[in-house]
Parts: sequence; C-alpha cells; structure tokens
Amino acid sequence: MNRHHSLIAAGILALGVIIGGYLLGDGLRRARMADRSVTVRGLAERDVTADLATWTVAYTEQGTELGAVQSAIGEDTRAITDFFRQAGFRDEDVTSAGVGVNQWYDSNRGVNTVTVRRRLQLRTNDVMKARAAFGRQFDLIRAGVAIEEGSGMVYSFTKLNEVKPAMIAEATKDARRGAEQFAEDSGTSVGGIKQATQGYFSIGARDGEDSGSGNDSPFQKVRVVTTIDFYLD
Repeated sequence: MNRHHSLIAAGILALGVIIGGYLLGDGLRRARMADRSVTVRGLAERDVTADLATWTVAYTEQGTELGAVQSAIGEDTRAITDFFRQAGFRDEDVTSAGVGVNQWYDSNRGVNTVTVRRRLQLRTNDVMKARAAFGRQFDLIRAGVAIEEGSGMVYSFTKLNEVKPAMIAEATKDARRGAEQFAEDSGTSVGGIKQATQGYFSIGARDGEDSGSGNDSPFQKVRVVTTIDFYLD
C-alpha cells in the first residue's frame, strides 16, 4: 500500500515537473516575443484654410501740442474705420487694441514732443474679404495714415479638434504600413500596438508659401507625427 502511494506521489511529482517546465518555457517564449517589437513613425498631413483673420493696424502721430496730436490721431482713426466699412465689415468687427501717449521735453531746444500711438484690430471669420482688404492697405497710406511696420495680418485655423481624430487614425495607418514593410523584410508579421505617442500637431503655411511665420497665409497645412511600437509575431 505504501509502495502504491509512493508511485502515485512520484507520478504527480513528475507531472508537476513536466507542467512546470512547459510553463517556464512558454513564459520564456512569451518574454522573448514581448521583446520583439519595432518602433516606427507615422505622418498625417492635411491642407486647410484659415477660418479667422486678425489684422492689427498700428499708427502714430507726433507733434508739440497734445491737443493737436490727439486731433490728428482721431482723423487717422476715422480714416481706418471708414476704410473697413467700405471693405464691407461691421463696426463691431473693429475694436481698439490699445493707445499710448509719450511726452518728452528737450530742455536744450526748449521743445516739447508728444507722441500718440494707437492700434485698431480687425477680427473676422470672413478670411477672404479680410485678405482682399489687406491687399488694399496702401489706400490708408494715401489717406494720410502712417501705418507702422508690423501691422500685419495673422490667419488662424481654429477647428483643429475637428480634424484631430481622423488625422491620428491616418498617422497610425501610415505607421503600421511602415511596420509591415519592416516585418516583411525581416520575415515576421506585425502584431498589436505595444506603445504609442501621439506627437505634436503643427499648423504652418503650405509648401511653397512659407515666408517664415507660417500664419501670414490663409492656406495652411496641419501636420502630426505619431511614434508607435508594434509587436512582431
């Protein structure tokens, strides 16, 4: 009876060793498989048109008497608002973006110099109308408004969240195509995603239209690069 029990115990022990060895080997195999992965980058680009135009017009008048300079800056302001009305914009599309007054007395010459600087800002979703008006800005100079350097137009694309999901999907597909090509060359196949980094969305001018800032053209390009680790089977 004791011998029978000993045989059973030995059989159970042997079976345990076999199962343990299998599980250990399978675990090592899985660990090696988990280490087999490839890191690729996926790119997605989309041409968009800006839906917001912001034009800040800065202008200055200078003289020796504050009242006279204020009167001159008022005439400039009326000329600018009339210009925007004639271009088809509403009065509420144009707002004050700041005003500054500086006085300096030259004791050697006995001259008081007053400088008044003001900024008006056009903000509109009618981007093409704003672009056409910007192209006629020399009309303001002919009207006597000394527009300062830097009074440029800024075009913005504000609907990024609407295109993000589709672009992330496109970038992921592009990354998988790269992983599949790598897998084919190495005699393996692509599995699931091990790790993914979305990347940064950037908006700039389209190719051939980049003048440096990327937002001085209404015709823009949205770009995102994703970094994805794929398992290799």
